[in-house]
Amino acid sequence: MKDFESADWLGRTQERHDQFSVSLVRRIAATFEEPVPAEGEELPWLWHWCFFDDGAQQSGLGPDGHPALGTFMPPAFGRNRMWAGSRVSFIHPLHVGARARRLTTIEHIEEKHGRSGTLLFVTLAHEVWEDDRLCLREEQDIVYREPVPPKMAAGDPVIETQWSESIVPDAVLLFRYSALTFNAHRIHYDWPYVTDTEGYPGLVVHGPLTATLNLAAFTRAHPLARLKHFSFRGVRPLIAPAPIHFGGRHLEHGVAELWASDANGISQYATIDFD
Repeated sequence: MKDFESADWLGRTQERHDQFSVSLVRRIAATFEEPVPAEGEELPWLWHWCFFDDGAQQSGLGPDGHPALGTFMPPAFGRNRMWAGSRVSFIHPLHVGARARRLTTIEHIEEKHGRSGTLLFVTLAHEVWEDDRLCLREEQDIVYREPVPPKMAAGDPVIETQWSESIVPDAVLLFRYSALTFNAHRIHYDWPYVTDTEGYPGLVVHGPLTATLNLAAFTRAHPLARLKHFSFRGVRPLIAPAPIHFGGRHLEHGVAELWASDANGISQYATIDFD
């Protein structure tokens, strides 16, 4: 189904400049019901995902609400987009109010065959800099799947946790996170579109929102931990407003595995390395 040459897209780069503005940080904190960090303080883990958006013009959006493909990202020929996972290395803290830049490179393109048809995997490599200091590296996996209704199979059963939290992700939370990230993907707020066009049973909870809440649950249980590396991968969608349960366990000193689940099993796995 891939009707383009990967070599024409591999290695392409894009640079975005932004500021971790106090006003947007205040809105993020309000959405997550967290204390507002003051200017100059460290930006909480994974809040950087609310910055460096494409700023695409309304006329430049595709029918799913995402920026149209074929300019920086390779064409996906009508397939549905998913943020499948990320691997983040925290090198130095980011700071509220600081100006920063993100350099993105298309690192890998591969087509695979799954139960729902062909899948196009695009891996992006991000670097986030404050001034001349590299603060964060990330590999982000974007997957484009054929436009067929997703298989809502049960996930792996949840094992015994060493800490846990739960939330009910209502439509307001999903809408506010979409607004924070300037993400117009319609599966998160447009009920007729997500059910009729993409075939989900309801509004889909954002993968990065789930990962952010999962990591926040870990940090509340381990307030002195200093993160070195975090990764997550989605295995099945979470549908609002079904309750989400976050939990995890320690594998060894400085290493833990985390998961997010609903009543039908685990939906997202994560690992964390920390001091």
